[in-house]
Amino acid sequence: MSNNTLESFGYKQELSRTLELKDLVIYGFIFIVPIAPFGIFGHVMSASGGMIVTAYIIGLIGMLFTAISYSQMAKEFPVAGSVYSYVSKGTNSFAGFVAGWIMLLDYILIPALLYVVGALAIHDIFPSLSPILLIIAFVIFNTYINIRGISFTAAFNKWMLAAELIVLVIFLVVGVMAISNNVNGAVFSIAPVYDVDNFSLGLIISAVPIAVLSFLGFDGISTLAEEAKGGGEAVSKAIFLVLFIIGGLFIAQTWVAALIQPDAEQFSNLDTAFYETARIAGGEWLAVLTAGTTAIAWGVADSLVAQIATARILYSMGRDKILPTTLSKVHPRYKTPYISALLVGAVSIVVGIGFMSNLALLTSMVTIGALTAFLILNVSTIYYFVFRKKSYNFFIHILSPIIGIGVVGYIWSGFETYTIIIGVVWALIGVGIYYLAKMRGQQVNMEI
Repeated sequence: MSNNTLESFGYKQELSRTLELKDLVIYGFIFIVPIAPFGIFGHVMSASGGMIVTAYIIGLIGMLFTAISYSQMAKEFPVAGSVYSYVSKGTNSFAGFVAGWIMLLDYILIPALLYVVGALAIHDIFPSLSPILLIIAFVIFNTYINIRGISFTAAFNKWMLAAELIVLVIFLVVGVMAISNNVNGAVFSIAPVYDVDNFSLGLIISAVPIAVLSFLGFDGISTLAEEAKGGGEAVSKAIFLVLFIIGGLFIAQTWVAALIQPDAEQFSNLDTAFYETARIAGGEWLAVLTAGTTAIAWGVADSLVAQIATARILYSMGRDKILPTTLSKVHPRYKTPYISALLVGAVSIVVGIGFMSNLALLTSMVTIGALTAFLILNVSTIYYFVFRKKSYNFFIHILSPIIGIGVVGYIWSGFETYTIIIGVVWALIGVGIYYLAKMRGQQVNMEI
């Protein structure tokens, strides 16, 4: 166990350390979204040939190996900044900045993506409401909650999580009853896991890159290390608790839904496939309930915690004087990085409105940022523990990150060429910023 403390890295405790383990778990649930499969159910069903549960199981296993690297680095370096801080201190300042900058492509854009999805979902239910005004309203509300303080945010998250879980339970109960009554010819079976007549490992593997999107966000817990009682140890426990519990919920909801409608070709629209399935199971009220809850979960709850995580990364990079130090300013009353929070809100409005008609590109940009950062983190874990600390823990510090690299690398290889080009250009911009800061004599050395 590491004895490293925040002060041992030369930092002062400025953020309010008030979060219990349960608060970190709730934060992780909100970030990942317990009902995340609602929004991509049709796409994963289609890609997996109906064996959606197996796709989610494989995705969960893949994320667990990267989570082990997060866990080890969180214990060793209990500071805000997530991948940026871990790679900086585990390897060197340049690699850390590049990793953090690439991760920002995910973090800085994902709130906008969530706002757009939420706004469009509500607009679909209530066409008279302007998506642009909804995005602006979401951003203003979430930025206010964010600045008010992490404890205030944690309390709000509990109510949002309760609402999502209630809707999920309602769907599961109604869904199981529908299967029991053979609605749409549904029967209990293991077909969503293994369909003996149509099984193809290659087919299932092709669906994993889509399914794994549901798990992105568990890493956001690590940005709260300086606000968690227990620091890195608490973050480590929360990451694994969230992944195991959320994985079970994903498996349960997709299994039930796949039994109700096992044929993806019957969906009129893959984007709304889950709501079509809910309509079969319980009628129009259940379809509206699941669609509406998805809109609020993405547009308010998930985007709120995404803003929080992004603001903490900007705060950490500003504190280290690689980005403008203004980003490290802490609100005198609420003890939150309010300048960073305001910047994330402003960017979310601009990007959200700008990409409203091109969600596919925005989604790809978010995903390539996250997965590239995962790759760098796993490599850094091996370098730090094996080559710098001379660790002989073969499974935790060698095999686990190697498997994580393999799984994430496979998913990464499926990106379109234009997405990779955007990722490379973004990385080069980061390299330019890093060396510009160094030329100006700013402190960029974070090696230990």
